Amino acid sequence: MKRRLIAMMVSCLVSFPLMAAQSDDPLNSPMWDYMRNIFIGEDAFVFDDKVVVDVPVFAEDPTQAPITVDASAYSGQIQKIIAWADLNPIQHIFTYFPHPDVIPRISLRIKVQQGTAVRAAVQTRDGVWHVGGQYLDAAGGGCTTPSMGNANPYWESHLGEMQTRLFERGETGRYKLKVIHPMDTGLADGIPEFYIQQVVLRNEAGEDLARLELSQPVSENPVISFDVRNAGQKHIIWMRDNGGNEFKQTL
Repeated sequence: MKRRLIAMMVSCLVSFPLMAAQSDDPLNSPMWDYMRNIFIGEDAFVFDDKVVVDVPVFAEDPTQAPITVDASAYSGQIQKIIAWADLNPIQHIFTYFPHPDVIPRISLRIKVQQGTAVRAAVQTRDGVWHVGGQYLDAAGGGCTTPSMGNANPYWESHLGEMQTRLFERGETGRYKLKVIHPMDTGLADGIPEFYIQQVVLRNEAGEDLARLELSQPVSENPVISFDVRNAGQKHIIWMRDNGGNEFKQTL
């Protein structure tokens, strides 16, 4: 009986540090446990260097900080990708549902209120979340700064206009698109939230290849890049904002 009790105590002492090590946040953010609970709940997760989050060392313009999430190491295995910024007043950046015909790599620009951990959590088909991230240093104030477009009558007559370009890389390619939209967060005094909520990339048959759900921290006049496997195929982009406006263009 004593031997069994000692063995159980030793087992607990050995296993507890291993469990703690798995949950230790490599970015040491005070918000990690809270963010984990919001975005992935009690699901199994691992911190994973194969989920690459690329950010600048310092966001010189906190209203236009470029980020890239590259989950191509898990191509064909992904259910969805969630990206967020721990210390933003609105943490969620996007949720991305990539089709296997799309390389799961995406770039855009975001607003940051202060220096923060920026993370991406990739849920694979086995239900496990693979979490990557980087620390983005910033002077701050990006989320509460009024958009330039809000004070400019130009955007009202050009709302939703898109500019797109394809960069071919052999058979694959990268679409880079810019759309005119103020992307107001609702955090600036007297300016209600007004932002693009959904972006869908479709093939010429009308099938969804990528679905992107955006939140207010995405920068004004969003610049978004998608990677596709078949650069020779025609693609269509469709968007809708929280005001019910829809925008569509063949790329």
